[in-house]
Amino acid sequence: MAKVKSAFFCQQCGYESPKWAGKCPSCGTWNSFVEEVVQRESKTKAEDIWEDDNKEKRKAHKLDEVVQQDEVRMQLPDGELNRVLGGGMVPGSVILIAGEPGIGKSTLFLQSALLWKNVTTLYVSGEESAQQIKLRAERIGARNDKLYLLTATDTHTIFQEVKKVRPQLLIIDSIQTLESPYVESAAGSVSQVRECAAELQRFAKSSNIPVCIIGHITKEGSIAGPKILEHMVDTVLQFEGDRHYAYRILRTLKNRFGSTSELGIYEMVTKGMRPVSNPSEILLSQHEEPLSGIAIAATMEGLRPLMIEVQALVTQAVYGTPQRTVSGLDLRRLQLLLAVLEKRGGFHFGAKDVFVNIAGGLKIEDPAIELAVVCSLLSSYEDKAIPSNICLVGEIGLSGEIRAVNRIDQRIAEADKLGLDAIFIPKANAKGLDKKNYNIKVNTVNKVEDVYRLLF
Repeated sequence: MAKVKSAFFCQQCGYESPKWAGKCPSCGTWNSFVEEVVQRESKTKAEDIWEDDNKEKRKAHKLDEVVQQDEVRMQLPDGELNRVLGGGMVPGSVILIAGEPGIGKSTLFLQSALLWKNVTTLYVSGEESAQQIKLRAERIGARNDKLYLLTATDTHTIFQEVKKVRPQLLIIDSIQTLESPYVESAAGSVSQVRECAAELQRFAKSSNIPVCIIGHITKEGSIAGPKILEHMVDTVLQFEGDRHYAYRILRTLKNRFGSTSELGIYEMVTKGMRPVSNPSEILLSQHEEPLSGIAIAATMEGLRPLMIEVQALVTQAVYGTPQRTVSGLDLRRLQLLLAVLEKRGGFHFGAKDVFVNIAGGLKIEDPAIELAVVCSLLSSYEDKAIPSNICLVGEIGLSGEIRAVNRIDQRIAEADKLGLDAIFIPKANAKGLDKKNYNIKVNTVNKVEDVYRLLF
């Protein structure tokens, strides 16, 4: 056996140092170094149990000699998860999902394994007992004879069971509870998370079996463990939402096999996670009477069009300094829009408190919602309601002009499908657009003054 090695690791970024230091030279965090005993052995790694003896030795190839194969994806029964992953699960890929405690990470993957009838799945839990998982499965209400449970934290034991079961999908819950016999440190430490993730990654690539890893997050909201954990996996998913509300949002932070701009929406119900196929209906609240300060915007999340509700409240400032509070929108973008209205439109927002909210808890980065934000501000300023059957699309320039946006056809089609009567789009987007293809009335505007004149 090799000599035992002791090293110091930064608990924030995973930086390794031969001696203790007060400040990490990599991330700048103070008092983050912890001593850990690292034991290197020359014997075969645990995940190599799966590899066949007659496997072809790795060698270098010319790029022209590499044979490109058609990418075959495994289609999950969950359509939302399929879209977020880029069209299905790629064999041999490593997927990491992280989120707040109690948000529904374990429920989502257990539900997918239960509903995936024709795939043998091994669900490894280091946090819950088999009885607890059985209770959750009964609550979901689905049965699957090809689902195997294993409650273990030692990676050597896990790979031994993998060799016996030979699953088509491996789910790890969670990476912070695993322990590798080759590293002598506590579970969840930087060295353990890094070593266990490396073993799972090598196993997935050698066996062509997809591995789904559930991870914890820190109080700052970042994924717990070293940053290298996110580099090693193929896909990083973030499960967001408030535990006190029913809706959950699944975002893609990294995806080597698809787009990172896709979005999945779920509703937490008694029987698990219910995919929301038409989120525009839940994001638009139905008002019996028109209310001021509310405007409907057509935004894009990846390839999916969404109708969202922008709410604004403009009141007289009580204190000396006016407040600017936003939820779901960048504060600097709101200040930019207020400056445009002050300079180009003559509206005095300097003495007003301004509050803007994106309904449904979404965080929107699409600049096409700026026209809806401006109209909701003007609606609250004038205390006049915008008709609830009108949708607004457009990016606002510093001179007050309304700039063109992308994918205007899909935005109009989504508004038409939801039964809205009219939509305001930038005049630059009208070129080549056939309005006869839609039942909705399409109005083209060039400046903010044009919209103000038409609505107010």
